[in-house]
Amino acid sequence: MSATPAPRIAVYTDTDDTDVAAGVRLLEDAGFTVRLLETRDPAEIIAGAHDAEVLLPGYASITREIIEALPNLKVIALMSMGFDYVDIDAATEHGIWVTNVPGAATEEVATHALAILLHATRQLPFYLASATPADWNSRAEVAPPRLSETTLGIVGLGKIGRELARLAGPLFGRVLGYDPLLPDTPEIRADLDALGVTRTDLDTVRRESHALSLHLPLTPETGRMVDAAFLADMPRGSMLVNVSRGALIDEPALAAALDAGQLSAAALDVLAEEPPAPGHPLVGRDDVILTPHIAYFSARTETEYVRIQAQNAATYAETGAPDSPVNLLS
Repeated sequence: MSATPAPRIAVYTDTDDTDVAAGVRLLEDAGFTVRLLETRDPAEIIAGAHDAEVLLPGYASITREIIEALPNLKVIALMSMGFDYVDIDAATEHGIWVTNVPGAATEEVATHALAILLHATRQLPFYLASATPADWNSRAEVAPPRLSETTLGIVGLGKIGRELARLAGPLFGRVLGYDPLLPDTPEIRADLDALGVTRTDLDTVRRESHALSLHLPLTPETGRMVDAAFLADMPRGSMLVNVSRGALIDEPALAAALDAGQLSAAALDVLAEEPPAPGHPLVGRDDVILTPHIAYFSARTETEYVRIQAQNAATYAETGAPDSPVNLLS
C-alpha cells in the first residue's frame, strides 16, 4: 500500500487589511494547504512556515535567517513590484524562486506620481488652506511655474517611468530621461521618441529638470542615491517626486534642501521607514506632499495583486517554474 504524499503547504505571513480569499482559493485549487500567520516576526514566521513550500509575504522582511530555516521552501511569492525586502542572494543560493507582480499597477503608480506632482506644482496645500473668507486673496511667497515652460526629469524608464512620460509629456515643455539598464535599441529609441523623451545622462537630468521623478528599484547602488550632493545639483526651487522606494533618498538631506530653499517642494508616496516615527523630518511640512504608500492602489489592483501573487505559486506547482521570477535559478 503506497504512502500518502505529504501535503503541499503555502503560508501567508502577513495580510494586514488585504482580502486574500481569492488567492487562498486559487492556491487550494492548485493542491496547496494554506495557512495565514498574520505576523512579520521572524521567529513566528519560521515556526508557522517550517514545512512551507511556498511563502507569500505582505510586508514582512524575508531574511537569510528565515530562508535557511525553511528547508522545504521553493517559492517566495511577493505581493509587490519591489523585492528589496527579500534576501535574493540567499534565496537563489538555496534554489528558491522569488516572484513579484510586474506591471499590475503601472497605470496607477504613474497617475499617482503625476497627481502629487501637480498638487505640489500648483501649491495646493497653501491654496486649499487659504480658501477662506479671511485669507481669500492670499498668495504664496513664490508664484507657481507654468508647466509648458518647465522640464520634467524621469530617472528610471521602465514601464512606470514611460507611462508617466506618456501622461505628463503634453503638459511639460520638455521631458528628459535616464536609465542605465534600458537597452539602447532602435525599438527603444523609437518608443522614447514617440513619448517625447530625450534620453540623456543622470547629471544632465538632475541639473536641468525643474521636477524630477524617481522610478527605480532599491538596490545597493541606488540606496540613498539622492543625497545632499545630488540635491545641490538640482535647479534651485525645483521639485522631487518619489513613488518607488523611500530609501532611494537621504531623507535628512532632503529636509535640509527644503529648509534652505534649494528645493521648493517634494511629493512622496514612500518613506524609508513606514509608518514613519514621530518627529520624522518630512512629515507635517507644508512643502511636502505625502501619501501613505498608496500609489499602487485601485479597485483593479486590489484584486490583481492577490491573484498574481497566488498564481505564481500555482503555476510553479503545475510547471515547476513561476510566471514572474525576479531571480534566475541554474
